[in-house]
Amino acid sequence: MAAGSAAIKGWTVKLAYPGAPAVQQTWNATARVSGTVLTATNVSYNGALSAGGSTTFGFLGSGTATTPAVTCTAT
Repeated sequence: MAAGSAAIKGWTVKLAYPGAPAVQQTWNATARVSGTVLTATNVSYNGALSAGGSTTFGFLGSGTATTPAVTCTAT
């Protein structure tokens, strides 16, 4: 996740897959799966980003590899 020209206080990334994702572990984010969408939100230490700042998160999943549709929002 990267901030644009203004600082942000938090972020959400939605990954929409063709089928339900199987996620075993997540780091640097809180993740939940609803149907075919994995929603990752910031944790306490990486939500506030300065203008132009960035952070990363990751997860371990299983199943057939596919490329999701990605939507990022800032709060």
